[in-house]
Amino acid sequence: MRLFVALSIPSEVRENIASLIRALHRADSKPRWVNPENLHITLKFIGEVAEQSVSSICDALPTIRAAQPLTLEFRNVDFFPNSRRPSVAWIGIEAPPALASLASEINRLLKALGIQPETKPLVPHLTIARFKENRLSSALQAEIEKWRDHSFGHFTTTEIHLIESRLKSSGAEYTTLRSFHFAKTESES
Repeated sequence: MRLFVALSIPSEVRENIASLIRALHRADSKPRWVNPENLHITLKFIGEVAEQSVSSICDALPTIRAAQPLTLEFRNVDFFPNSRRPSVAWIGIEAPPALASLASEINRLLKALGIQPETKPLVPHLTIARFKENRLSSALQAEIEKWRDHSFGHFTTTEIHLIESRLKSSGAEYTTLRSFHFAKTESES
């Protein structure tokens, strides 16, 4: 099974980003645009694991705790590694330091189960496209400029999700296996 731990995106933010993806796709259909239904914030890519390992992972994840819910804002469009030679287009996420702490705690717990830890620091983002050609068309550059400082919304969350990824010829298909609360909501306090 191919697994990862992620935060899900609420429908309002998802629809705002879907509008962006549609506009950018109209400007240039060559990049592989992400299906808005597949948008998520990966906190830890686990990779391939044996099916019997899932229960150990599901036993570890509920122990993760944060002092408070996370509030995230989605804004700006940018590229990895850069706009001159893009391989990925993404939307930035403004997040408190607690997001990196949450990812670090997930890493620590899963390392104890023999899962390789992330070696790079968390860069909160939503991937919206992958490029075969490492260049931006002039039409796409112009459309991206219109969205440069745009806010796509914000949300507050208290849950992480263990998600299975099945790679298909039509693209990745994601299934949430389990969800785990890492913080109490204000109404639960």
